[in-house]
Amino acid sequence: MSRYQVRITDEAERDLEDIFDYIARHYAIDKANYVLAELEKRITALELTPQRGHYPPELEQLGIKSFREVFFKPYRVIYEINDSKVIVHVCVDGRRDLQTLLARRLYRY
Repeated sequence: MSRYQVRITDEAERDLEDIFDYIARHYAIDKANYVLAELEKRITALELTPQRGHYPPELEQLGIKSFREVFFKPYRVIYEINDSKVIVHVCVDGRRDLQTLLARRLYRY
């Protein structure tokens, strides 16, 4: 089984930090650590099985099938597979309106 190199963009790193900070501030540090660990598990698993993710519906309806996503509900990790690399572009709460965020971050690719 081939391994993929997983890279997290600076924007996605900031997303993870923002998620952690929000949960720690509004709920508890233990919960923030748990959510971050679960998101990191999903990201790390992309080394072996990046194709398991599905196309984000907001992009698929525009005919864009170069990105995929995996979940730790309600959080979404949106990435692309490029040869032997997986590039994580977005880690976000799926309850947000994603059209603007995805347009700003992904449509340029």
